[in-house]
Amino acid sequence: MAETMSLLLVSGTADKLMAGSIIASGGVANGMDVDIFVSFWGLMEMKKNAPPNMKLSYEGKDMADQIFAIMKEKKVPGWKEMLRQAKEIGTVRVYGCAMFADLLGLKKEDLDPMVDEIIGVSEFVSKAKESKMTLFI
Repeated sequence: MAETMSLLLVSGTADKLMAGSIIASGGVANGMDVDIFVSFWGLMEMKKNAPPNMKLSYEGKDMADQIFAIMKEKKVPGWKEMLRQAKEIGTVRVYGCAMFADLLGLKKEDLDPMVDEIIGVSEFVSKAKESKMTLFI
């Protein structure tokens, strides 16, 4: 059985979502399974047909246009595409936060198909305690 990396992804800014996708890709590239628990603003970005978020976190907000132009020029895929690619090459499970989904009235069918299921934090913590590493983004 492969070692597992657990990621908690709560931010909805493009830089943090990209970081989560890059780290998930790195995990599968190293033969790890990856479990991602998405809550709060991260879950909002997982809604079906959500337009691409072009906002960066506070530290990078003044450079957003420049960063996105460079990414486009260098053909860097967006975070959703990168996460989909990671799911194609390895075991990446994406879990939506049940509490936040309930607060917003979201069901699994309201979310992007890359979300495998909606679970409670207790279930995710149970999975994460068996992980080789747990990262918070």
